[in-house]
Amino acid sequence: MATSALSAKFFHDEKAAYAWLESVVWPNGPVCPHCGGVGRITVVGGKTARMGLKRCLQCKSQFTVTVGTVFERSHVKLNLWLQAAHLLCSSKKGMSSHQIHRTLGVTYRTAWFMTHRLREAVRDGHFPGLGGEGKVVEIDETFVGGLEKNKHARKRKHVGTGGAGKEAVFALVERGGRVQSHHVASVTAKTLRPIIKAQVDAATFVMTDEGATAKSLGRGFEKHGMVNHGIGEYVRGDIHTNTIEGYFSIFKRGINGVYHHVSQQHLKRYLAEFDFRYNERLALGVGDVERTGKALAGIIGKRLLYRDSSA
Repeated sequence: MATSALSAKFFHDEKAAYAWLESVVWPNGPVCPHCGGVGRITVVGGKTARMGLKRCLQCKSQFTVTVGTVFERSHVKLNLWLQAAHLLCSSKKGMSSHQIHRTLGVTYRTAWFMTHRLREAVRDGHFPGLGGEGKVVEIDETFVGGLEKNKHARKRKHVGTGGAGKEAVFALVERGGRVQSHHVASVTAKTLRPIIKAQVDAATFVMTDEGATAKSLGRGFEKHGMVNHGIGEYVRGDIHTNTIEGYFSIFKRGINGVYHHVSQQHLKRYLAEFDFRYNERLALGVGDVERTGKALAGIIGKRLLYRDSSA
């Protein structure tokens, strides 16, 4: 008989939650977040000691596994944090803060801050290169917010932005691999060329649609394929942008159907959330539990204060 993933002890017992998180963050044993020391670390016991408290004999500092992470100084029990992380990482189109608030029994404000901290945890900050010899990368853009209009009609008019109330998102998807998406000020060659130059190998076969900007960027590669959606062409042999359109479809369903509205200052974190789930998906051999572990491995050095969460 199948066992629920949420039946694991670390989802319900705080002591077990600390032990599990320590195994994720410190796979080779405790590391002092203050001096980086290892080896000379002891467990602080006693009735008044905080859960998971340790002491570094090298710098004489005390710490837990949450110090220097997005969980630092949170009043929410760690096992509830792990539940929230699992729910967010295992829901293909995301999970709203209202749903987290109702499911975990925390306030909406707490749930909102928790989800933003978790999104911060999966923001890489470093993107490995995409493509290479024999590989295909599709590039395209979409727009978030306001009333949705026909994107391809807009491209035929060579409009470089999404219009009033819309935010531009530019993405690159390697077929069978990763996605890297970016919140950009405008969809112009000047804005997008540095991103492509930094992230796509020159030997890559680049696929675009007929948009003026995408077509211009694609021509910068020796291998460039293009389909013309404006005349109803979506596939010509192996030339298509269906992979990136599929990613945008998941992203749009999440934004419109789950989150409903995403403000400009937080869009980068929502993109990180959708990118992470796509890059650590089942098709690449990553299950829900493993995905949650990978997300929590990124909590180090990313402490996010409430007053800074709009930055």
